[in-house]
Formats: sequence, C-alpha cells, structure tokens
Amino acid sequence: MGCMNKLKDRIKSLAADYAQEVISIRRHLHRHPELSFKEFETADFIAGKLREYAITYKDKIAQTGIVAEIRGNDPESKTVALRADMDALPVNEQNDVDYRSMNNGVMHACGHDVHMACLLGAARILSEIKSEFNGTVRLIFQPSEEMYPGGAKVMIEEGVLENPKPVAIFGQHVFPELETGMIGMKPGKYMASTDEVFITVKGKGGHAAIPDKIVDPVLIASHIVIALQQIVSRKSRPVMPTVVSFGKISSEGKTNIIPDEVKLEGIIRTFDEDWREEIKTQLRKISSGIAESMGGSCEIFIDPGYPAMVNNDMLTAHAREYAIEFLGEDRVIDLEMRMTAEDFSYYAREIPGCFFRLGTRNEEQGITSNLHSATFDVDETSLETGMGIMAWFAISELAFEEK
Repeated sequence: MGCMNKLKDRIKSLAADYAQEVISIRRHLHRHPELSFKEFETADFIAGKLREYAITYKDKIAQTGIVAEIRGNDPESKTVALRADMDALPVNEQNDVDYRSMNNGVMHACGHDVHMACLLGAARILSEIKSEFNGTVRLIFQPSEEMYPGGAKVMIEEGVLENPKPVAIFGQHVFPELETGMIGMKPGKYMASTDEVFITVKGKGGHAAIPDKIVDPVLIASHIVIALQQIVSRKSRPVMPTVVSFGKISSEGKTNIIPDEVKLEGIIRTFDEDWREEIKTQLRKISSGIAESMGGSCEIFIDPGYPAMVNNDMLTAHAREYAIEFLGEDRVIDLEMRMTAEDFSYYAREIPGCFFRLGTRNEEQGITSNLHSATFDVDETSLETGMGIMAWFAISELAFEEK
C-alpha cells in the first residue's frame, strides 16, 4: 500500500508539472479539428508526441487510429487499455478564444480534443514511471466516434484488443454538467443504444388547392410521426427508457405544391437489445400501415448503430475506489442513465469496461455550454485531473489482485 501511495503522489506531481503542456496540446488540437475518419493531421500530431515521449506505437489502424504501449516490469503479466476518441463535429465554432477552430464548419464541440490531450498526458506520466509498475498499458487513439459504423468497431476488427487481450479498458469523456475537479461514473447500463431511421413516404403530388386529385405525403408523414410516439407512450416497458424522435422532415413541395414524397430522419434509443428489435418491428408496421391506409406507401431504412453502453459492475466499483483514493470522496459522484450513445460500448462488450465522466464546468468563467453546441468549451484546469486519473486507473487496475 505504501508503494501505491508513493505512485499516487508521483502521478499527481507529474500531472501538475505537465499541465501547461497538456493544455497547449489541447489548444493545438482544438484549433485543427478534423471530421470522422479524416483525422490525418491529428494522427500525425499524436504520433509526433508519442515519438517525443519515446513511446512505441502503430498507426494507420482503421485509417487514422493509433495504438501505443507502455511496458512496465513483467510486461506480459497483465494489460490494461486506455482509450481516447479523435474526431470533431460539423459545427461552426462561435467562441471568441485564441484557440478557436481554424477549420471553418468543423469544431471539437464534444471535447475529443480534451480526451486526446489527457491520454497523451497520461502516456507521458506512465512512461516516466514505467519502472515502478508491473504490466503493460495500451493506449488507443480512436477515430470516428461520431459517425457510424464507429471507429471502435473497426479498430476491434483490426485487432486492438488482441495479443494479448487487456483485462480492462477505461474511457473518459468531458461532462459540462459536472464541476471541474470532479468525476462521475455509473455501474451497469449507462448510455443508450442508437439506430438511425430513414423513412421515405410516397404519395401523388399536385396542386395544393385540389386535394381530391392527390395523395398527400406531407399529411401521411405527419400522421406517421405522431403515431410513432405510441411506441414510447403505449408500447414501451415501464422500466425501459426509450426515445423515438424525428429531427428532420424534408420535401420538394412549396406553398401551393404537394410533393410526390416526403423524407423523415430520426433516431431510436433504448437499453435492451430485444426491445430494441421490437421497436424496429413496431416502427415498420405502424409506418407502413398508416401510409397504405391513406393511399400511399413508404420505404423504411434503419441503420443499426451502437449498442447500449454497459459498464462492468466490478471494474466500475474498482474505479470508484481508485478515484476516491486519488481525488477524495467528495469529488466522485454517481451518475444516472443517459439517452446519449457512445461507441465505447463495443469495447465494453469484448472486455470489462468503465466509461466515466470528467467534470469541465466553471460557472464563474462562464463555461457552461452543452456538448455539441457552437459555444462549448472546458475549464482547462480539468486536464490535470483528467490525465492524472487516467494514469492512476491504469496502474491501480494493473496492481489489483483478485482475492
């Protein structure tokens, strides 16, 4: 225990020493965001930092992904993985800061710049203390968390969890609802599965003032959107959170022109795989039935997305204990289930996973904007916590022995 306390203090000291450099890394990445599977300059920058830290790596995994390893004493004894995602979003940044995005219409509005910077900081810390722990830490820099099929799935297919298979994997995500210096986590079901729904409603267009001569796909689509809400209000299991939402309705009609077709785009979110498939069956049945009853038809395509994010109970219990040791009990909170989705779920289906949240909120500085917004930013003092806790989780889990 004394040895671990010394390592904890060493990690905290190194995190403080490297904080300004890691903030600089984050700002560079924030200035140069890249969209999913196009993170080429990002990957080159990460590779350069790994070379600077004398950490061996393999690049061009899933196009732009990177996997590195820090091998301690007895490196074959156990492996623990840490993951950061790399891609940005198609958002036009509105922040008036000197590290504002230089790529017009692209922004790190989900904090992946923070994730990469923290993992690079943790990598440097772990490389500095590798003679003081046993086992290997695998660093996964993953492309395309924001776009199907998800970089995690592709990287797993390309073997990032093999040779050897890690005993655990940790993923970190910024959380603007939580104050800087705190972290949160939840065992078991945490984030929802996600599927994207595309419905083309077909009718017979014509003059809007002569409705008896047409089959109105706008009217049919409206009935479908409303009727599909009964999947949540009347079909859903009471204890199973479910969302069926449509964010886009489009057609080529005008004020006096009824179009031949209307397109709907939406999402399905839930936590249970059997119920997830039942939702799709109900959606197809309701949509087709309404369209046919009103004289039209519809084509339905459901693009399967990420499975629900389920944290391993035991690993998350360990992580909670490690976090309390590192930060103090008052800095660690329990989270509730969320209807957002995350492709870290693919890793957690293969090996024990813990996906946790890093507080980045600072109301005094006005840093309160939500994820995916054009004004999203973080309190950069959170990066010291982020890199330190990632390093601490890794060596603590490497040191953990089943009793």
